[in-house]
Amino acid sequence: MTFVTRRNALKLGLAGGLALAAASRASAQLNITVEGANFQPLPIAIPDFASSDPAFGKEIADIVRNNLRRSGLFLPLDPASLPIQVGDVNNTPDFNVWRTANVDALVMGGVERGGTISSSVRVWDTRQAAQVVGQSYNTDPGSSRRVGHIISDAIYASLAGGTGYFDTRVIYTAESGPKANRVRRLAIMDQDGANAQYLTDGSTMALTPRFSPNGDMVVYMNFADGNPQVYLLQLSTGQQQRLANVGAMTFAPRFSPDGGTVVFSVEQSGATNIYSVGTNGGTPAQLTSGAAIDTGPSFSPDGSRIVFESDRGGSPQIYMMGSGGGNAQRISFGQGSYSTPVWSPKGDLIAFTRASGGQFNIGIMNPDGTGERMLYTSFHAEGPTWAPNGRVIMFFQDPGGNDGPKLMSVDIWGRNLLTIPTESYASDPAWSGLRA
Repeated sequence: MTFVTRRNALKLGLAGGLALAAASRASAQLNITVEGANFQPLPIAIPDFASSDPAFGKEIADIVRNNLRRSGLFLPLDPASLPIQVGDVNNTPDFNVWRTANVDALVMGGVERGGTISSSVRVWDTRQAAQVVGQSYNTDPGSSRRVGHIISDAIYASLAGGTGYFDTRVIYTAESGPKANRVRRLAIMDQDGANAQYLTDGSTMALTPRFSPNGDMVVYMNFADGNPQVYLLQLSTGQQQRLANVGAMTFAPRFSPDGGTVVFSVEQSGATNIYSVGTNGGTPAQLTSGAAIDTGPSFSPDGSRIVFESDRGGSPQIYMMGSGGGNAQRISFGQGSYSTPVWSPKGDLIAFTRASGGQFNIGIMNPDGTGERMLYTSFHAEGPTWAPNGRVIMFFQDPGGNDGPKLMSVDIWGRNLLTIPTESYASDPAWSGLRA
């Protein structure tokens, strides 16, 4: 087994195809392919992890089972129904026993907690009698949940291709209080809703947080000065500062792929244009001009292009331009108004919000505007953000009335709609990359 500290990249020798198919191996053919309307999640057996503390072994196995179940691609079997309730990661399974129980995919794990947390996992294809994954990990004592997430990512990557997305965090706007006087502050949590923490105290309204590529910086809109202004917040130190002083309202910020630049919108004299500025300060560069409302910029993963929302043609639509500005081309042509475009981390898709016929839609399209598909429709849903593997989208949905917004997710096939648990009402989610 390979020993890693925290996470080294989970390079398991498998590459994902565009249709979510794991590359086949001579020794193990077990994989997941999503196609058509009859997709069924892969049944997978995950006994409790072996441990000198059985409750801890069960806790980590539960995290893995819940992650895989929530992905929509796996169906973890009831542990009580398995031939063995506690796994033995050190020995080769009796494959006949598992085949008799109609188990094709089997996970065996072990975990111990002391000065560090040590864990190991093996994934077996019981039909081929072959090991698919064998990995070991060491983490600090405060990272027990991360162990479960890292193991989940290894299983996902080996059987579904690409990378997982479980060892990630989500930053969002936590909303509390009566609808007419909501307190809005920044909060951060694990992707499954655990370990929620508040980053601002609610004394000033905070909206639209966005992660930097390294996950340590956040850019967001702060109402500390009465007018909304773009601020930078460093998560490791808690220090924050105003990003740029342009003497006007600034909002809708987002980092460049290298983390060195922030694009944002500036409202002046009824017009809104897009600017960019280095994270170390300096004079902002104006990227669009005119009397239209240009906002919601998002870089392509290679940093060469920006998609944004503009009403320059009479209604809000999605446009694309070079990262230096100029020569913007419209790419959305469906019915209704388009907003909040955001580029997939893989570069193959753009997610967006579309309002049409009194309904809101979360949709995706190719970067040239073709292949538009709606994934979710509701009274009010907006603000998509991508999981780092480009296969799942999170957004917020507001049912109206006296209730507040909640976070939801859906995969790029329009399947597996989930509500993400939060302690309060929640909006404006942003998904981190895989943690280092």
